[in-house]
Amino acid sequence: MADHDTAVHDTAVLDRLREVRGFVLDMDGTLVLGDRDNKGLRPLPGVEALFVALTELGLPFRIFTNGTSRTPRRYAHALQALGFPVPDDGVLTPASTAVDVLHQHGHRRVMVLGGTGITEPLEAAGLETVPPLPATRADAVLAGWFRQELTFDALEAACEAVSGGAQFYSASESLFFATAHGRQLGTSRAISAVVRDVTGCRVTVVGKPALPALGSAARHLGVAPHELAVVGDDPELEVPMAHKGGALAVAVHTGIGHARSFVDLPAELRPHLDLPDVGVLAHLLTAARSRVPGRGVSRADRPDP
Repeated sequence: MADHDTAVHDTAVLDRLREVRGFVLDMDGTLVLGDRDNKGLRPLPGVEALFVALTELGLPFRIFTNGTSRTPRRYAHALQALGFPVPDDGVLTPASTAVDVLHQHGHRRVMVLGGTGITEPLEAAGLETVPPLPATRADAVLAGWFRQELTFDALEAACEAVSGGAQFYSASESLFFATAHGRQLGTSRAISAVVRDVTGCRVTVVGKPALPALGSAARHLGVAPHELAVVGDDPELEVPMAHKGGALAVAVHTGIGHARSFVDLPAELRPHLDLPDVGVLAHLLTAARSRVPGRGVSRADRPDP
């Protein structure tokens, strides 16, 4: 029996799905796929059904992407152009979390290895951003999506700032992200590897799977982290974050992860629901909300294997 079938028959998981009060949805590999520059986005199977189910059931959601090539609002507009019912404030990125984390640690001047997708949210929150130029003083360095613009001089400037006392932050330490052309190397992970190797610094992640990322989504939705369901395709991101925060972990196989990605993990690290795509989640969610707690989904209500 397939693992997602086992999850379907688990009445405890379905009871918990029935009680979820909000959803945190990954973007690339879960809802859409685009090119390596995160353009040309196309919906993945089941997305329309998921948004219909969330809307009909009155369940709020936030989309959390580890991408920083756009501001959160511009990501929302890109998804709106595909017909997704995403409000202007419906997308969060590592820049959203970075604002809180940087303020909490008293940072004011931030060297950014990234574009306006990072600098605009930070500046809107009252933080000063500076480019990665030699001899530039900063009390924090934040690495995000920085592909074509990345130069050796920028790496050297980041290393100098960190050696001078700046704290180093990364949007994401995921090795890859999903695109329509296969997986692509995550630039913030590559930048972090160089800076860490040269300086020996600690890398603090502000995107998924860091707990502050889940906390940021929970605050925007107005619910506790344990009342959320976190949905994503990457075995290193959404499922671990859900477990850290006590949320319901839902994995899909439309991006980095596949049907065998979670099978060999310890039970406490596996997703609560391991599904082919978000359309199956929509079906399960609708069925769970219509059934009596403690009773399994009837065969007629089960999604096709």
